[in-house]
Amino acid sequence: MDGALPFTPSLATQPQVTAFYDPHSQTLTYIVKDPNSSACAIIDPVADFDYASGSLHFAQADQLIHYIHEHHLSLAWILETHIHADHLTSAHYLQQQLGGKLGIGNKVTEVQSTFARFFNDTHSVPCDGSQFNTLFNDGDSFQIGQLTGHVLQTPGHTPACVTYVIGNTAFIGDTLFMPDSGTARTDFPGGDAKTLYQSIQRIFNLPDTTRLFMCHDYCPDGRQLQFESSVKTEQENNIHINAQVTEQEFITLRQQRDAILTMPQLIIPALQVNIRGGKLPLPADNGATYLKLPINGF
Repeated sequence: MDGALPFTPSLATQPQVTAFYDPHSQTLTYIVKDPNSSACAIIDPVADFDYASGSLHFAQADQLIHYIHEHHLSLAWILETHIHADHLTSAHYLQQQLGGKLGIGNKVTEVQSTFARFFNDTHSVPCDGSQFNTLFNDGDSFQIGQLTGHVLQTPGHTPACVTYVIGNTAFIGDTLFMPDSGTARTDFPGGDAKTLYQSIQRIFNLPDTTRLFMCHDYCPDGRQLQFESSVKTEQENNIHINAQVTEQEFITLRQQRDAILTMPQLIIPALQVNIRGGKLPLPADNGATYLKLPINGF
């Protein structure tokens, strides 16, 4: 994968961006609005899941619904940057409440195949992306009212990761974090440090002033929440990858760091729900819904 961009960015277009933070998974969800209409998109929505009790609810998603109703917005898209391992998506719930189309990168089928086999769910999980309305190819475009968004495939954290470039903004999922937090892990199935390095070069080929919106912020050393950076800021200050870091240096650093990371707390329930586009498995014959817990699977 080369670093060339499959589209021409437009800094003149400035979407309105509102961020919502889930402190439990340290995830950012965004509502992106067309400044010239009521159309909007939701990027990377979160559901609330308590592992100890098996309780699933949608307080985070209800905040988005309230905001959209309060501001008289019309939801065009629910966009996932990838299949998340640290939180359950509320995409299906939101689509039931608000409509809109659900989109994700076309490599999601690889992730579905991997984890459907892992959970022995190949009989109940079609691994063709049919849980989503649109599977985006590299360079595809989409509309949010009069806003045109573009899709940039940025794998490495997972094979299906994409960045959504909308005017002077880019929603980069789990590629880069704020400069003091570095970059995303690459040790999940299908992840690869070299691929992530190359993907980040694609992001760095966006105009310097492009506003980069993070999917997570871990507030290192207790600092205040931050979720917006820029191409230039990341190129100059990111602690894992910047203009002075070579590809091999990044690969070595990333692999050493990945080797000591623990698994995300919600990875097992999250993957089972997220490969289904936010739907739960079908109920069992007793009417209850179950998620599996593989023993010594990871």
